[in-house]
Amino acid sequence: MKKIIGIIVLLLVLTGCQSNSTELDRVREERDVLERHLTEVETENTVLQEELSKAEEDVAQMTQQVDELTTTLENIQNGTLKVSESGQLIQTAFEVMHLLKEQDFEALSTWVHDEEGVRFSPYFYVNPGTDIVMTANEVANLAQDTSIYNWGTYDGIGDPIDLTFAEYYDRFIYDQDFANPEIVGNNTAIQVGNMYDNHDEVYPNGEFVEFHFSGFEEEYEGLDWRSLRLVFLDNAGQWKLVAIIHGEWTI
Repeated sequence: MKKIIGIIVLLLVLTGCQSNSTELDRVREERDVLERHLTEVETENTVLQEELSKAEEDVAQMTQQVDELTTTLENIQNGTLKVSESGQLIQTAFEVMHLLKEQDFEALSTWVHDEEGVRFSPYFYVNPGTDIVMTANEVANLAQDTSIYNWGTYDGIGDPIDLTFAEYYDRFIYDQDFANPEIVGNNTAIQVGNMYDNHDEVYPNGEFVEFHFSGFEEEYEGLDWRSLRLVFLDNAGQWKLVAIIHGEWTI
């Protein structure tokens, strides 16, 4: 009887040990899974921290650039900084755009290229054969000019664009507040329609700044975007305006 009881006790002990061993293995497996998961999380966290740091650096750099441009524009507008002192294309473009906004054509004329004059193109396709090109003297007198000019043809319908300069200005130059653009492209074309964009062929040595709005009405899904490009040529170390090119969605 004692022997039987001893066997039973031994069996219970062995069963308990086996159960404890199984439970221990399960706990270890769970621990291993948790440790692997923790390692993955730590790795992802490290990557995210690096991306966050890079993004913060980019934001800080962009903020600094925006602040510098804003300060430059304010200084240009209040007359404490002349573009000739800064020598930067984008600063020149902002001053010219400010003059366009204010319709100060006499001051604008001082930026017109002496030999090339300034071209007015209603769309991104520059047409050397039909575009209106004005001299500095003609630009200086635009406020008093009531002549009707043919500026080209309307996209999609082909009708002639027969307008006074004031009418052309309202439709194909300052139809949006380009002095306060959404995006500025420094020698970068931001957006084009279906029309061939060829200003770089007409002005292979030119540089340009594009003032852009990506759209205004949600229902148009960006098809109502607008751009105004100012094209310049270097003339004895000074940027001179050679083209004012309007951009919009074309058929």
